[in-house]
Amino acid sequence: MQMKKALLLIVLLGFSFFSGCQKKSDIFLAFTENTLDVQESMDNQITEADFFAKDIAVISDNETFEADENLEAGSVLLVDVTNNDVIYANSAYERVYPASLVKLLTSLVALEYGELTDNVSISSNAVNLSESRAKVCGFKEGDNVSMETLLNCLLVYSGNDAAVAIAEHIGVTEDEFVALMNKKAGQIGATGSNFVNSHGLHDDMQYTTAYDMYLIFNKLLKYDTFRSIINKESYEAKYSDKNGNEKSKSFKSTNLYLTGEATVQSDDIEIIGGISGSTKKSGSCMILLCKNGNNTEYIAVILNASSNNSLYSQMSYLLSLSSSR
Repeated sequence: MQMKKALLLIVLLGFSFFSGCQKKSDIFLAFTENTLDVQESMDNQITEADFFAKDIAVISDNETFEADENLEAGSVLLVDVTNNDVIYANSAYERVYPASLVKLLTSLVALEYGELTDNVSISSNAVNLSESRAKVCGFKEGDNVSMETLLNCLLVYSGNDAAVAIAEHIGVTEDEFVALMNKKAGQIGATGSNFVNSHGLHDDMQYTTAYDMYLIFNKLLKYDTFRSIINKESYEAKYSDKNGNEKSKSFKSTNLYLTGEATVQSDDIEIIGGISGSTKKSGSCMILLCKNGNNTEYIAVILNASSNNSLYSQMSYLLSLSSSR
């Protein structure tokens, strides 16, 4: 963990150096076409995307897909990740609000710079989120929770307090952690996004694209821990309070496919896992990993659906396009 924290400090200092040399644009809306400082800081640098381009699917400029009336969400993407082939895309580069899908990048940074065995002390900031109706796990200040437990709470239950606890443990402050999030996004080629917090509660300056979410999710699939967590129907968190007393809480997955409350249209499709999220401005969003009868894996992304029912209806239809290809 000491070596990882040393690397983290180097990355953050490097990020501060590059961004400090930029002339910052006067960005006042999330959907302006101004170039982000975090993206500018990646100019003329070799990134992970340069090394791993062969391992990702790319939508070429001359590639078009016919509009599908069954897929009316703001942004849709289906990628065959076994063969790195784009099956369907609609507005995949359109900037939209990400809701809790932000937690994917939080998880990626946590897995790269933290250790599953790290002990995390829950802070007052994590307990007292500014949005009173935010979904939380219910940890109390001073609770001691392992990084592995927090990642499970983050991805299975979408706990916003877990996100802040992870961010502060790795970045010391959430702002510093967010700087690292944006740095990591740029390194893997997710340059159409900008992140301002670790949990996805709404901010006009926080946005992403379906393609960027695919890139982040695809990177996470390299981690067996991530694959295992997103496949869970529920999770029992065990931790201790500030006095050392053992505690436990049970959390049900927000993924209705895993809980059996939603089904796909084909018996040929197996849902491996994923996460969802929604806010008033983002609409309903989801990203999933599935595989068909030929053991071909797919990443499916739907952003900005009009409702949760519409989200699952469209996702089930989208997944059917991958059946026995």
